[in-house]
Amino acid sequence: MSTTTKKVPLRKCIGCGEMKSKKEMIRVLKTSQGDIILDRTGRQNGRGAYLCPCEACLEKALKTKGLERSLKTSIPPEVIENLKKELNAVDEK
Repeated sequence: MSTTTKKVPLRKCIGCGEMKSKKEMIRVLKTSQGDIILDRTGRQNGRGAYLCPCEACLEKALKTKGLERSLKTSIPPEVIENLKKELNAVDEK
């Protein structure tokens, strides 16, 4: 009898480029309506991109346009502000 270990899903941070387990990351989601939100459950439908839960990675992803490339859309400044506020709320927990 062989023992099988459960495979841990890894995702790459679009800010720093590090591979981490899916549970450690925060998913930024573009919904079918074109809204850009933080997906805390990781299960909502839409195009997703993963970030480490720190503001430095978000800044890097915005600076290199990695987030825009991953979501295949341009991101308005007010949405960026909302993402920063939500990320700070997650960071404090």
